[in-house]
Amino acid sequence: MSALLQEISAKLQIGKAKDVKVLVQQAIDEGMAPQTILDEGLLSGMDVIGEKFKNNEVFVPEVLVAARAMNMGASLLKPLLKEEGATTKGKVCIGTVKGDLHDIGKNLVKMMMEGKGLEVIDAGTDVPPEKFVELAINEGCDIIACSALLTTTMDVMKDVVAAVENAGIRDKVKIMIGGAPVTQKFCDQIGADFFTTDAASASEKAAEICAEVA
Repeated sequence: MSALLQEISAKLQIGKAKDVKVLVQQAIDEGMAPQTILDEGLLSGMDVIGEKFKNNEVFVPEVLVAARAMNMGASLLKPLLKEEGATTKGKVCIGTVKGDLHDIGKNLVKMMMEGKGLEVIDAGTDVPPEKFVELAINEGCDIIACSALLTTTMDVMKDVVAAVENAGIRDKVKIMIGGAPVTQKFCDQIGADFFTTDAASASEKAAEICAEVA
């Protein structure tokens, strides 16, 4: 890997967004392929952060500043990647279920998934089952990711599974669930596909699922 890409990765890991932007522009000016800058500079830096987060070596604030740096760098690459016709590694629709307004966990998962090179459509909070289905169909999503922080809203996830089945897309879309009260047992009970305990694991699992679909 070139020294410039290593520097992009290193600056991203410590959340130096302005430096990342300058270095990404420098890499573009030097004629480096946008996909290479994304994969070996930005995404490799986010991989390190994701691993450290999983091992409790860094915490939410560090992840947020690293993600902001990644987004700043990625904003320069997006138009170039479009021109090249680059495809994302997969598409996820994410949201907090109906009746629940918590979004910190969801936002963190979204950032970590983007850090894996996935395109994430954020439905926001208080999302009814039909909305998840509508987005999955219209956007051609590989995964629906549902979050809940309240035991009272967890059951809506069961309705999401039912809505996906009723729409006839159950064989096309994987359903991931997560959030403080959610367990593997609950995931099995409602017929969802995957449960993960934290944002880093969620992003890894989502990347795996999309790689299998591709």
